[in-house]
Amino acid sequence: MTESWSPDTWRQKPIEQVPQYPDAKALRAVEDRLRRYPPLVFAGEARRLMVALGDVAEGRAFLLQGGDCAESFAEFHPNNIRDTFRVMLQMAVVLTFGAACPVVKLGRMAGQFAKPRSEPFETRDGVRLPSYRGDMVNGMEFTPEARMPDPERLVQAFNQSAAMLNLLRAFAQGGYADLHKVHQWTLGFVADSPLGERYRDLANRLSETLDFMAACGLTSETTPQIRETDFFTSHEALLLEFEEAMTRVDSTTGRWYDTSAHLLWVGDRTRRIDGAHVEFLRGIGNPVGLKAGPGMTPHDLLRLIDILNPDNVPGRLTVVARMGVDKVRSHLPPLVRAVKAEGRKVVWACDPMHGNTFKSESGFKTRHFDRILEEVRLFFQVHEAEGSHAGGVHFEMTGQDVTECMGGAQAISDENLSARYHTHCDPRLNAKQALELAFLLAEELKEARARAHNGGLAKAS
Repeated sequence: MTESWSPDTWRQKPIEQVPQYPDAKALRAVEDRLRRYPPLVFAGEARRLMVALGDVAEGRAFLLQGGDCAESFAEFHPNNIRDTFRVMLQMAVVLTFGAACPVVKLGRMAGQFAKPRSEPFETRDGVRLPSYRGDMVNGMEFTPEARMPDPERLVQAFNQSAAMLNLLRAFAQGGYADLHKVHQWTLGFVADSPLGERYRDLANRLSETLDFMAACGLTSETTPQIRETDFFTSHEALLLEFEEAMTRVDSTTGRWYDTSAHLLWVGDRTRRIDGAHVEFLRGIGNPVGLKAGPGMTPHDLLRLIDILNPDNVPGRLTVVARMGVDKVRSHLPPLVRAVKAEGRKVVWACDPMHGNTFKSESGFKTRHFDRILEEVRLFFQVHEAEGSHAGGVHFEMTGQDVTECMGGAQAISDENLSARYHTHCDPRLNAKQALELAFLLAEELKEARARAHNGGLAKAS
């Protein structure tokens, strides 16, 4: 794609999954206000994330992306932010041990307020209203007033994202992310978990490592890397009026960056090759993501890679496979094969959430822990068989003690779902399920490393 680009060229392209605002003048006024607001993130931070993701693409790091399906204005509370941040840190420490490499922490936070919908309208008892598209667009209440798209919600989303980013930066750099503290929290999980014995060995090894480092003089006081961490943000670039307003020229490089998040992705419903969302993402300097569902063909994937990462820069593009456990073996290998054959540098990540959603007998939209874990396992098996690198995972999760996904060591059943089902959109893993998943993945990664090592020894001999 060689035509010139500017932040508004997407307006000339076909677009899907956009709300119909009743007052175009009010929307333009909000866009003008947002253009004068300060950036939420900085271009240098986005470039630092791209370098880190480049290490993931080359097999030197692992990506952990997680957070809410759709953030809500109502659940905006420092304790909720802290709890989700904390469980991501715990997961990262466990995965670092399993993968034996750095873990890039990327939150679905501080901007994930909008969601695509399968139907533009919803009907209840004969009443037809616009679908709920996330708090950034309209309200959940089934009333004409709440469901009317309101551009002022874009401003509220900006303000809430700014406050959340301020707190996340304080947590990441202010000592809350100290490895010793994170490990203490993890030990609490091991003690309380029904599978505690299974995880105790890894936890003990981490304790021994931290004690050894301290004996060598590497403590929180002497080594900032133990006390601090990098934490990046991401969301789906769905509402392009908002994204355009937040796109600025970087004074250092002269390139355009979307300053609403460090990484933006295009969803499986909006990845049309000649569409507005792909057009917007191709021109920004941020690292970008691409969701790939079972409908993605190798031909279309390669065309999208050409558009989104024409210079084949490692770390620029993350392909997030969201196949569903029943379709991984049949649909993922051709994509991996095509990308490898063409020498394209991408980060491969697994989203095991979206393809495994179903309605329980009691009527709740849910996901089962075992199917989530199995899709991740199959994802890693496919990459190992194809000689490719499985770079990371992408979870919808929360630090709260919700009951939205079935299964796990807690054995959440259909009958338990109603106890604390709080999601505004899709079901999320709770803190214990997310950390349990991290321990199980760490075991898988450790075994994969052993197989790779033994294979290398066999070739050498």
